Amino acid sequence: MKLEIRNLKKTYKDKTAVNGVTLEITPGVWGLLGANGAGKTTLMRMIAGILTPTEGEILYDGVKIKDLGGAYRDIFGYLPQNFGFYPEFRVKDYLEYMAALKGLSKKDTARKIDELMDKLTLREIRNKQIRKLSGGMQRRVGIAQALLNEPEVLILDEPTSGLDPGERIRFRNLLSEFAKDRIVVISTHIVPDVEYIATCNALMKNGKIIDIGTTEELVKLVKGKVWEASLEPEHLPRYEISLNIINVRNEDTGRVRVRYLSDISAVAGSQSVSPRLEDLYLFLFSEKEGA
Repeated sequence: MKLEIRNLKKTYKDKTAVNGVTLEITPGVWGLLGANGAGKTTLMRMIAGILTPTEGEILYDGVKIKDLGGAYRDIFGYLPQNFGFYPEFRVKDYLEYMAALKGLSKKDTARKIDELMDKLTLREIRNKQIRKLSGGMQRRVGIAQALLNEPEVLILDEPTSGLDPGERIRFRNLLSEFAKDRIVVISTHIVPDVEYIATCNALMKNGKIIDIGTTEELVKLVKGKVWEASLEPEHLPRYEISLNIINVRNEDTGRVRVRYLSDISAVAGSQSVSPRLEDLYLFLFSEKEGA
């Protein structure tokens, strides 16, 4: 099982959204990380067959997805950034409708919906109209429809938008289990969504893939550049101007602990600390780019 993306490009009148992307995606959870506007959604829509590439091709097990047609859609699951639904649809009716579009039998539809109701805690809202649900609840319904046909290839674009921390953890655990012998691609700018479950991560910037690797491999790029120091609170504003600060937290002593990026120790008493994927993300994608 393999999804191959070969020299993929998507150009609009005045912008190149995806520029020469080449990836070979194998079973497991893949994180596609990048700031807003990096080209992630455009790439996902081309993998889903919704957008036609300007150049390049996408193959599944050696066959172009445009040639596979319906056979590709049968093994594919997709959650777009904003999924659509008819306003009057109730949760259960919507899932039954989507199951019918995916070609599931009535028996398989009932079984799968029942299973997903429990896994995504949707049972209590199964008869409610989707438009009346919170953003997080709507997102869970969208995740459920993407999983209905137990796809071999599952593409999720910003899947945890609107979910609370507990829901995010449950969702990550669900995906980690689901990804055995399947391809799961999570496009996100929320680093914790993929930091601990991704088999591999691809970093995307300005329409290009700038690096690929496991979390452990990628964070080596900022090894020796991540520091922590304890400050008096009144000194913090000065350092906020001069340093690339990742995190600030209050200490019981009344001081604040600052985590920052720098080639050298820039605060007296700083200690070099082990880098995380979030550190790398902020190193590569500045606030100006949407981080």
